[in-house]
Amino acid sequence: MTATRTGRPPEPGLETASVEEQIIRMATLSYERLPMMEVIFDRFALSLGGALKSFSAAPTEVTLDAFEYMSCNEALESLPAPWLVAVSSAKPWEGSLALVIDPDLLFTMLETMLGGRGAEKAGWVPRSFTSIEKRLATRLCEVALRELTEAFANVAEVRFSVDHLENSPHSTVLAPPRSACVKITLDVSVEGRGGKLVLVIPNMTFEPARALLAQTFLGGQIGGDSSWQSLLTESLQDTSVDLVALLHELKLPLAEVLGWRPGDVLDLGIDTEAEVTVNVSGKKMFHAAMGRRRNGSVALRVTRTLNGKDGLPHDGTAD
Repeated sequence: MTATRTGRPPEPGLETASVEEQIIRMATLSYERLPMMEVIFDRFALSLGGALKSFSAAPTEVTLDAFEYMSCNEALESLPAPWLVAVSSAKPWEGSLALVIDPDLLFTMLETMLGGRGAEKAGWVPRSFTSIEKRLATRLCEVALRELTEAFANVAEVRFSVDHLENSPHSTVLAPPRSACVKITLDVSVEGRGGKLVLVIPNMTFEPARALLAQTFLGGQIGGDSSWQSLLTESLQDTSVDLVALLHELKLPLAEVLGWRPGDVLDLGIDTEAEVTVNVSGKKMFHAAMGRRRNGSVALRVTRTLNGKDGLPHDGTAD
């Protein structure tokens, strides 16, 4: 599956502008890339194909055509006027996004679900959508948004749902016109026919999860099966570690240390009730009281656990 990712669409009029004007203009039009979101929509396209196959009871294939960064105004104006728009909400993000349906895809789904097969693609005269077409479009969007919710589940907790339908992308208001957004174009093929499904998501909608979506994806699973964590934990429980008991730390002038001779007595300034700090690989793990067992062996009794990083008590410490 291939997809086109662009930082922004070409800007007319910059070819003849001065270098300074081009730099200023392009600086105002630069948009932050979202590598993690790109991966999410790669996988969303794969899962959506199976969901639409179950929805239409016909072989369906979904491919990611483009993932583009642009302004909301540019994204909506680039779509044909008669396309149907499902304005949707993202909770708890408190933002909106648009799911735009190509009429060719809508009519293909309608004919397929009503039993039509193999009809030639006919020209469509722009008109108002009927109530039946709108109901089907709502159901189609609900399927897509359900899969989108699942796709985001491993990165951020969010639920997408349809709010209302509009007949034209040009009259849709999602965010301030010049605010940044992402435009995702999906190609949906149902038995060789179909059309486009376009999502327009303003940056302000996913602002609560922007830091996560802007991370670089290094491969592997996003979330997924965590059974390996249990296996790793069980394996580590049988691992042997070396414990180092640190009785006391004392800072002295170097000249005094160099003057020590065999037989000198060092006053550490501690008593027999002083606790020791037990380290593992240089990390402080717990404090312990020192004593002796009946057989004369030195023993430690754990009095307080630490977080292993900066020696601070761990939450829920126990004696």
